[in-house]
Amino acid sequence: MATDVSNKFDVIVVGAGLAGLAAAHTCAQAGLETIVIERGTKPGTKNVMGGVLYTRPTAKVFPEFWKDAPVERPVIEQGAWLLTSDSAIKLAYRSQRFADDPPNAFTVLRVKLDKYFADQAEKSGALVICETLVEEVLTDGDNVIGVRCGRAEGDLYAPVVIIAEGVNSELTRQLGMQTDLKLDDTASVVKELIRLDPKVIEDRFNLSGEHEGTTIEMYGDATLGMLGTAFVYTNKDSISLGVGFLLSQAVEAAQTPYDMLQRLKQHSMVAPLIEGGETGEYMTHMIPEGGYNRMPQLFGHGVMVVGDAAMLVNGIHREGSNYALLSGQLAAETAIEAHENGDFSGKTLSHYRARLLDETPILRDLRKYRNAAHYVESHPALLSTYPDLVSDAMYEMLNVDDVPKRQKQWEIVRMVLRARSLVGMAWDGIDGARSML
Repeated sequence: MATDVSNKFDVIVVGAGLAGLAAAHTCAQAGLETIVIERGTKPGTKNVMGGVLYTRPTAKVFPEFWKDAPVERPVIEQGAWLLTSDSAIKLAYRSQRFADDPPNAFTVLRVKLDKYFADQAEKSGALVICETLVEEVLTDGDNVIGVRCGRAEGDLYAPVVIIAEGVNSELTRQLGMQTDLKLDDTASVVKELIRLDPKVIEDRFNLSGEHEGTTIEMYGDATLGMLGTAFVYTNKDSISLGVGFLLSQAVEAAQTPYDMLQRLKQHSMVAPLIEGGETGEYMTHMIPEGGYNRMPQLFGHGVMVVGDAAMLVNGIHREGSNYALLSGQLAAETAIEAHENGDFSGKTLSHYRARLLDETPILRDLRKYRNAAHYVESHPALLSTYPDLVSDAMYEMLNVDDVPKRQKQWEIVRMVLRARSLVGMAWDGIDGARSML
């Protein structure tokens, strides 16, 4: 990474995650003098996600990246498991069409992937400076004019600053674009990389070679009934195992990320998948959960906010990396337009939000699901009572014994009514439908 810099640029990008690198790559390709400032030792070291990268949104920024990028396995099967303490209700979809060229999605490891994208940005002409903390944003009245760094170069100046520093963005708060986050605005994700022989992975997950991979999302007992998700993703020679949960509920339950992960590893449905594996990495990270209702102001005079810093994550559909890449690209296109017009006002930079709305489904989807998290959080039976009911009902019907089926059916009805009234279930369904409108 480059180290010798002047102090004046066309664009400053804060953060070398997917959003920041997409913005830097796009700006540099257009001939703008662009610098990326990253506090980690190198891109990817401070970035954590479950590990699924969608091909088509990524290719809009980095065309045909899959031909030489360090991706892991194309995802041909996606599963969802509803766990109880001793069982799993499984739903999966598998299709060889997902392996067509290009595949729909890949499993990835961020340390490798982010370095690759940083290299592409540098080849386009961007400077990437690591191990540097942006301490504050420099302003002239209402206009953002640069940043102050904790290194010898000191102050850096540019008419456009793109903030891509992640969910806990100090800079957006400093500018008054975001208020302090609450515990229910963020989730904690802990992830372990478990090394396994590729042949073992393929046998356990019914895969034929490294050109096939699978993902499994787990709910219910996987997070102790808290709002969140656990996951198992197959890489070439490892498995990404992790769990994420709402911070507010984790505090109430007095559960640490480490405790949650260890509990998950010991679950009877998960333990066989990782048996014999060796821990390669352990990492934890915060991700945004506030969504549309807690989105900061996305633009101002000389500034735009992208990726996790802008709360652009759709947990319902496991979409965050694609939102980051597309938001970075659209912010860059807005910065290019501003330079062409010589106008860096909020009026011009508001075109970034308009692009998000008109050229992608991002804001429309986030608005659609703006109340979904609150619905699940306020209806705890969804991830505790209901999974147990379904599991017990399935066991009752599939267990062959001397009890007549009609008697079994009535026992299931009584079981349901003891756990939740018909009126209560009806209102749960109505509230759920309302939350998705």
